[in-house]
Amino acid sequence: MVNAPLLLIFLFSWLIGGERPVARTGTMLAERSASASAGLSANVLYAEIGLQGQLGEQVFAAGLRSAERHGQRSGILAIADMTQPSTAKRLFVIDLDSKMLLVRTYVAHGQGSGDLHCTAFSNREGSHQTSKGLYRVGSEIVSPKHGPALLLHGLDKGLNDQALAREVIIHGADYVSPTFIAQHGRLGRSWGCPAVERQLMPQLIDLLADGGLLYVHGR
Repeated sequence: MVNAPLLLIFLFSWLIGGERPVARTGTMLAERSASASAGLSANVLYAEIGLQGQLGEQVFAAGLRSAERHGQRSGILAIADMTQPSTAKRLFVIDLDSKMLLVRTYVAHGQGSGDLHCTAFSNREGSHQTSKGLYRVGSEIVSPKHGPALLLHGLDKGLNDQALAREVIIHGADYVSPTFIAQHGRLGRSWGCPAVERQLMPQLIDLLADGGLLYVHGR
């Protein structure tokens, strides 16, 4: 004869054990559903902003996913598509709330990352290379060398989290201009900073300072 308390314990353990796979399955389905919804939202948003023929849809979606993964929410997302050559206007500043492309302009890559194309990335001090990943844009500063600039806080450990230590900032530079491209066949290069045209810095400061996001995409 089976002892009644033991039988009750056995039944209780069986019920608890039987519930766990259901809970895990439900969680997995919810995660898949959220992922699919995010993908759909990225597709719709991409079309509504009108980025076709300017910025790859996969690059845009990668930027959104990175922000979501880090729990970052900002109305302004800047994407530097380093798969494009430096002669292309490969920096896109997007208002996600208004669904508008606000700025499309040139951006330099690091001296150690390549010439016309950005082919190498590093998080290491002294590499003079661009770092991939998501950054939170910090406060406006005045660089002794570059003038008005924006601090960058790298959010991807091992990819760009040394940005502050490396003094990687958004700043203006004379070597970022159509004139420089006409003379050299490419933009000039930084020491790892996403440098832009000088005259655009006031606008970028207004749009990105203290909470905007920058996503640097590369192969």
